[in-house]
Amino acid sequence: MTCLKGTILGGALALTLGVGAATAQVVTVASGAQGSLAYNTGQAVAKVANEAGIIARTQPLVGYLPLINSGEVDFGFSNGVEAEYAYTGTGNYDRAHPNMRLVGTMFPLTTSIMAPCDLGLTSVAELKEQAEDLRIASEYTSSTIIPFYIAGGLANAGLGYDDFQQVPVASFVAGINALGDELVDVALVSLNSGAGQQAAVKLQDRGGLCYISLDNSEAGQAAFKEFLPAGNIVTLPQNDKINGLQDYGANLMAIPWVLLTNGDVDDDLVYEMTKAVVEGKEALKASFGAFARADAATMAPASEVPYHPGALKYFEEAGIAVGQ
Repeated sequence: MTCLKGTILGGALALTLGVGAATAQVVTVASGAQGSLAYNTGQAVAKVANEAGIIARTQPLVGYLPLINSGEVDFGFSNGVEAEYAYTGTGNYDRAHPNMRLVGTMFPLTTSIMAPCDLGLTSVAELKEQAEDLRIASEYTSSTIIPFYIAGGLANAGLGYDDFQQVPVASFVAGINALGDELVDVALVSLNSGAGQQAAVKLQDRGGLCYISLDNSEAGQAAFKEFLPAGNIVTLPQNDKINGLQDYGANLMAIPWVLLTNGDVDDDLVYEMTKAVVEGKEALKASFGAFARADAATMAPASEVPYHPGALKYFEEAGIAVGQ
């Protein structure tokens, strides 16, 4: 009887330890290099996840979408355009990653093409008239998604890279620096980015930097989405406090910044992570100001990347529309 009792107690203890081990599973959240958008987003999300009882640890990785697909990393971030390219094996990806799943949009990224204000390029129609005389940042050898952003902006006006004098640059920031150093006339610049503001200061004698407004007609939007299917064209009014909009309003690019996982991650875990992100907005905003632009109501737009069942479960419970 004593042996039987010991066996039962031992089995119960083993079961308890097993449950505890499962509960204590460490979840990996991939982020970029320190100071990057992915790094800042990852730190903020990992913090709210831990506060919600999910043991999350960030990993400062670069080019990690294939690792998410393979299950080597549980969660990570990307712009929505690159996520779709990775999933389908198109754009800047030469093979598909079909196990990737979408959790949802964290916040929108607003960016577009800029030029020194004294060039008078207030619209892409005016850009088209002067294209052959202008130098444009190209290649972006360490940021292969950036040329697709620019190509979408150019296609919006019926233009392509070959219509310009192309100047190769290494990275997104290098393109902005080239603009400030007057090595190029046109480059992609994020709304109110620090590098963009510094470039505008260098060009004070030329009126600073101004955004080139995109064509938001139906035809213009269709051409834009040939390169940026997850993107949208948004209209921003004139604003003295925003670099590039100080003189007039403009139509710019809005690209979702998304949280990704893979199809093998447990449904309950993804449900809890989605819930933590939605219900932890104030904490996220305190950690990283970009989360002030987060909106749960528009967290699940249409995407070629399927949503994870765990995220869909939360969206249904919370009344968040999916695929609109």
